[in-house]
Amino acid sequence: MRMLAFPHIDPVAFSLGPVRVHWYGLMYILGFIGAWALAHWRVRRYQLSWTSEQISDLIFFAALGVIIGGRLGYMLFYNWQQFINEPWIALRLWEGGMSFHGGLLGVGIALWLFSYKTGKPFFNVTDFVVPLVPLGLAAGRAGNFINGELWGRVTDVPWAMVFPHVDSQPRHPSQLYELGLEGIGLFILVWWYAAKPRPTGCVTAVFLIGYAISRLIVEFFREPDIQLGYLAFNWLTMGQLLSIPMLVFGLIFWWIKRNENIPPTH
Repeated sequence: MRMLAFPHIDPVAFSLGPVRVHWYGLMYILGFIGAWALAHWRVRRYQLSWTSEQISDLIFFAALGVIIGGRLGYMLFYNWQQFINEPWIALRLWEGGMSFHGGLLGVGIALWLFSYKTGKPFFNVTDFVVPLVPLGLAAGRAGNFINGELWGRVTDVPWAMVFPHVDSQPRHPSQLYELGLEGIGLFILVWWYAAKPRPTGCVTAVFLIGYAISRLIVEFFREPDIQLGYLAFNWLTMGQLLSIPMLVFGLIFWWIKRNENIPPTH
């Protein structure tokens, strides 16, 4: 059977003396820069009442939420035992190991603080933020692929890939599936939906629904985390279990908000 070989990209992009700069970290920086640029574009395009200073503060708050929440979420949801034994591993960000759902909680808290600081309604803030997120998720999944982590399940599809650091079995390149669905596909969906005025909170709800469905699908092609395996019903993974509440909340929230008046400032 024909198989693709993992490209073996050096996880270290370059070194500055003793400091090694990893592609994984650069992908996060790229995501934040992209969010900053898209935010300014949206303000100009839709004449939104956001200043450049507010956007910079927003990206700073969100970045803290992503990094702190994502790392702690990974430790709590996926690597609890090792975290208890070696709590300092939470600082080794260059090795990968970030949880989207932890990052979501972290960003939610950060945006609430930003909302309190600026006086902007919370869901107005989240509606502004969520169209900026998916391309950052795509960059993060590219970092996962370069690191050779989060590989897929064994398969015989023509585009199956061998990850030699794992075994010699052909596997789904699930990192690229996630890049496509949670990143590019979700960006197109949310960006399109947010292009017209919507009731407050609806754009946020569509993001939650879209991400949850994407993650539920992709997890069927991704190898479960070895330290956890399958969980509920012996076939659902941690990623799916954490995505189900997102999907339920998003659907209910959208249904409640869909017929509310559209605010005058888009």
